[in-house]
Amino acid sequence: MSQAQARVELARLADLLNLANIAYHGKDSPKIPDSEFDRLKRRNAKIEAMYPELKRADSPSDSVGSAPSDGFGKITHSVPMLSLGNAFDDADVQDFVERVSKYLGLSAAELTFLAEPKIDGLSLSLRYENGQLSHAATRGDGTTGENVTENARTIADIPKSLEDAPDVLEVRGEVYMGHADFDALNLRQSASGHKLFANPRNAAAGSLRQLDARVTRARPLRFFAYAWGALSASLGETQMSSILRLEKLGFAINPLTKECDDFKSMVEHYRQIEAKRSKLEYDIDGVVYKVNRLDFQARLGFRATTPRWAVAHKFPAELAWTRLQSIDIQVGRTGALSPVARLQPITVGGVVVSNATLHNEDYIQGRDNRGISIREGKDIRIDDWVQVYRAGDVIPKVADVDLSKRSVNSVAYVFPNLCPECGSFAVREDGDAVHRCTGGMICPAQAVEKLKHFVSRKAFDIEGLGARQIEMFHGDPDLPIQQPADIFSLNERDSGNLTKLKNRRGWGAQSAENLFAAIEERRTIPLERLIFALGIRHVGEVGARDLALHFLSWENLTQATDSARAAALAHRAADKAEETERRAARVENRRAQLSNCRAAAIAACVVEASSSQAWTDLIAIDGIGSTLGLSLSDAMANPIERAAINHLRSYLTILAPDPPAKQSPVTGKTVVFSGTLQKMTRAEAKARAEALGAKVSGSVSGKTNILVIGAGAGSKAKKAADLGVKTLNEDSWIALIEEL
Repeated sequence: MSQAQARVELARLADLLNLANIAYHGKDSPKIPDSEFDRLKRRNAKIEAMYPELKRADSPSDSVGSAPSDGFGKITHSVPMLSLGNAFDDADVQDFVERVSKYLGLSAAELTFLAEPKIDGLSLSLRYENGQLSHAATRGDGTTGENVTENARTIADIPKSLEDAPDVLEVRGEVYMGHADFDALNLRQSASGHKLFANPRNAAAGSLRQLDARVTRARPLRFFAYAWGALSASLGETQMSSILRLEKLGFAINPLTKECDDFKSMVEHYRQIEAKRSKLEYDIDGVVYKVNRLDFQARLGFRATTPRWAVAHKFPAELAWTRLQSIDIQVGRTGALSPVARLQPITVGGVVVSNATLHNEDYIQGRDNRGISIREGKDIRIDDWVQVYRAGDVIPKVADVDLSKRSVNSVAYVFPNLCPECGSFAVREDGDAVHRCTGGMICPAQAVEKLKHFVSRKAFDIEGLGARQIEMFHGDPDLPIQQPADIFSLNERDSGNLTKLKNRRGWGAQSAENLFAAIEERRTIPLERLIFALGIRHVGEVGARDLALHFLSWENLTQATDSARAAALAHRAADKAEETERRAARVENRRAQLSNCRAAAIAACVVEASSSQAWTDLIAIDGIGSTLGLSLSDAMANPIERAAINHLRSYLTILAPDPPAKQSPVTGKTVVFSGTLQKMTRAEAKARAEALGAKVSGSVSGKTNILVIGAGAGSKAKKAADLGVKTLNEDSWIALIEEL
């Protein structure tokens, strides 16, 4: 897979996985099997590992669950409820063990792990204060969940009070419904003429999230405890001893939980649980492995949304055959044309599937050699019989084609070269796997999707203005919303008397006033939310936060991108010249073409020194890189987009990022690590520095404050000396950061 292909595929995966998360966590109505979802996340992770510089700010690797429902009060978790990374085969588990060992600088023999069934239910956090159940909250988006306290009190497995417990104890676990109870519930639903639940997980989630706790009380819900959040006192020194302490406090823990000494025993226990799966009274979709020692867990810490010390070993996906009835093209926020298979509905993994992703042209034509399941040369055609699976048990995919059932009149699918929404040319650039509409903001599909993103939960989060309302306003002749700034002029354009808005179907005077008030509240917005809300390609939550923390103000950010523009263009031109050079090497007149290409590359790199330095500083921000930098530069330099952004800016008050919660000797300083560290791995050193408020960069520049050198530091040490940058060895670095 080329870098350009990887970039496009990561964008497509981000869109698909976000929609799947909303359906599964937010609506309790998954559209694809868990195995399909996991497969997509696995593919995303592999591409990110191959090209770490291409990792998107809105990477699915950095997202957890979905935003909480509006029907409940919201509770902010004192300790975030994160998701788990996935393993799909024994090799992935071996990689997990090796990663842990390498990060800690220990041999595998020095580690033990806990293995437990992964319950297919709804995650819940229970907070006890002075032994009394204070509140219960769903996972939500990992940071904020729904307040379901009264509903949780109706579950028999959840104690209302505890004896001999820490003063503050947050118990985390899974709410589930047993198979027999599920069948009985559906019988009652059928007898009363109500809708049947698709599976026990949906039934459990729907039952816990009832607005009337009496309905929840009538549902046979159960609870397994397996973890904890905030604690005022330790439960134990290991994961196993802590879980056993929870059992003594009155919580149910899974009897199949087991300590494992090595990789072999972990996989053996997985096989044993898999063999028992069909006989268990509850649904499971894999086995979770956790590093047993809690001090090791603390050292390993967390990535953006997953702990480094745990992984879920998922069970294989279920497969089914059905007919592909048609292929539709959907246009996304970044202009990507995504083909979707419309299938004859079929049940896969307990869920009815009627649509499946087809990724891109190469995937349809069967010539993709990047690990996708279609065999080389076996294309996909309308009316084919196709094998479907739910990757990660979430998003449906086509795994195979039955050529024996293909009609003799079948013709290969021809990918469109025009956007189906606006008629603009759909261009597939060299090395890119995806066709993109060139219409930009004139394309209604792109405009609408950008606006939906703008008002989404993690962006401006305007109460009462969601995807459905955006679609309504975008096509409204009297009060159109064509760009973000139009949202903030809505009240003014309505003449302040609600006469236009209140006459719309579904809008009354009160709802209109509520909308205007909600919009008014969002005129003041944190910088990182604004950056994320703009929907710039490759700039997701993490990238937006990194940019905000580095530049601190909107003015600093725009000035930097403007200053770096010439160098950004030179960077792109040089990349294209190098690609042309590689191609020219395969043709007869290669000498002349090579000469021309090298000349073009050299000319492209001749830019002003100030622009070159601005570009270097931009892409040196840890987590940014050239891909995100180019995308940001393109957006800011596009006259139409820049005009829309400037118009929006005139309505807003932008807040600088909050300072780090803990001040340290390195807070706000830029740190670079070079060479091999002896007392901690590079990854652990980076994580600790960022936790203390430092900015970690990959290269030494005039803005570097500290260079930490290990064995074999190389050229960075010389450059630091030339620039007068403070240099510390590992022992001095550790002494500095422990001055707390």
